[in-house]
Amino acid sequence: MPALATGAGHEPGLYELLAALPSQLQPHVSRPEDNTFLQDMFGERSLHSLVKIHERLQHFEKSKPVPVQDNATTLAHELSEELEGKSANEEIKELLKLLTKLHIESLLKVHDTVALKNYDPELPPLPDDIDDDEDSVKIIRLVKNKEPLGATIMRDDHTGAILVARIMRGGAADRSGLIHVGDELKEVNGIPVEDKKPEEIIRILAQSQGAITFKVVPAVKEEAPTKEPKVFVKALFDYDPKNDNAIPCKEAGLAFKKGTILQIMSQDDATWWQAKFEGDANPRAGLIPSKQFQERRFAMRRPVATLPFQRTSSRRSSGFRRSFRLSRRDKKKTNKSMYECKKSEIYDTADVPTYEEVTPYSRQSGAKHRLVVLVGPTSVGLNELKRKLLISDPQHFSVTIPHTSRAKRNQESDGVEYHFISKSLFETDIQNNKFIEFGEYKGNYYGTSLDSIRSVLSKNKVCLLDVQPHMIKHLRTAEFKPFVVFVKPPTIEKLRETRKNGRVISSKDDKGSAKPFTEEDFEEMVNTAQSIELQHGHLFEKVIVNDDLSTAFGELRLALKKVEMETHWVPVSWTHS
Repeated sequence: MPALATGAGHEPGLYELLAALPSQLQPHVSRPEDNTFLQDMFGERSLHSLVKIHERLQHFEKSKPVPVQDNATTLAHELSEELEGKSANEEIKELLKLLTKLHIESLLKVHDTVALKNYDPELPPLPDDIDDDEDSVKIIRLVKNKEPLGATIMRDDHTGAILVARIMRGGAADRSGLIHVGDELKEVNGIPVEDKKPEEIIRILAQSQGAITFKVVPAVKEEAPTKEPKVFVKALFDYDPKNDNAIPCKEAGLAFKKGTILQIMSQDDATWWQAKFEGDANPRAGLIPSKQFQERRFAMRRPVATLPFQRTSSRRSSGFRRSFRLSRRDKKKTNKSMYECKKSEIYDTADVPTYEEVTPYSRQSGAKHRLVVLVGPTSVGLNELKRKLLISDPQHFSVTIPHTSRAKRNQESDGVEYHFISKSLFETDIQNNKFIEFGEYKGNYYGTSLDSIRSVLSKNKVCLLDVQPHMIKHLRTAEFKPFVVFVKPPTIEKLRETRKNGRVISSKDDKGSAKPFTEEDFEEMVNTAQSIELQHGHLFEKVIVNDDLSTAFGELRLALKKVEMETHWVPVSWTHS
């Protein structure tokens, strides 16, 4: 922080420094919103009042005044009794009235407390009915405000005792440090709980106001709190505790959406973790299903999720590749229905998306760019978006050059339209897993190799690649760090309006002729997009609706700029490799 100019020979107080900070820091603030934030924060009246009180207390400490009396409350009480019989005088009546006012009594009590330096809180007296042979107990008093106490209870199946099941991190019970997991609850506000159900005890707590007194038998062993490393995860599914009948306490649950970054506060419970939103100033954690528990629940429902991919159609499916020849000079539209992937669309249905451990990542100067992967149904506009990116900045964006085993034609050059290799070498490379996608058409192989991706990235360019959605997992490595963009179509009504003059490449003949879109084309595009999003949506970092090509391009261009300039959350394995 820069030194503050306060004038020669003048030692500023904290209040003066606070008043001068906004103007002194202004030259060092780059964004207007930051300047506004600083102005508002340092101009807050409550902050100024606290600083004034702080300076007064410091002055008090330096002067060390000695109180004349430390029993002002007693003196006032005695004076009131002595003047009680002499109330005929108006001035005496006024004095008596003043001495009985609550705020005067409180002021005198505070005076005596400060004079005696008696700052320790008054603890509640121990109950008189504690048996000598009773287990060692603790009497705990917590002041309840609007927030929950932050603890859950359960009944022990063997002993029938009511036990503290968990302490929510950052909650009132956790902050007090007085209640621990395993403590046996005996009484709440003097009410025995041995014969009560946990739900009845929760009702007692909910109806209690102000201070709540607990009588507990401490757990056998109270382990000292350990400093756990910070763990962050990206949620790969939506969750609402209100709809979860398995959660032990719905009010303690934490709702979140797919893509939310969560900080895991505790994994002590194998079934229910404690978490809070990343960056949330509120320290109180909430319950979320653990990874293992949620995987078991998802696995039981998984067959339903894959149903959209079971359909068959005589028309072109979403798996047909249309992008291998984008790098060709003639840009001639051809039928790419011959391109098939080495895996089927139901690849890895056993993979259950729950949470993924992540860490902040920002691209360092000179480091390779992240691979940009575009996915979407056929005819949604992936090629058009790639083409607009290439035209907008050909020195920054590039695409891969595919491989083929067919013979080179007269007008073609090796390494321009294709990398031409022999069929035997192509098959060897297939066996060595050198292709991310490949297929066979009319006896010739075509495919995109991993080395062609590396070649683009090594030139300090952004590699644009569109693949089948089930191939994303093969690219999610520390080497490529893919930024996955899902391009989806608008509604069928909007498609009818925006694609009425468009044409689609037919797969029913070998000539790859273009024909107008049909209602069946629109339905297939929308249905395929829904299936892709259902099956692979947890892998997408950006979703763009191609309602209008120019708008979609602008949105994509902005997203790619942010990827290069800003910090993003990526799988922790990408940075620890």
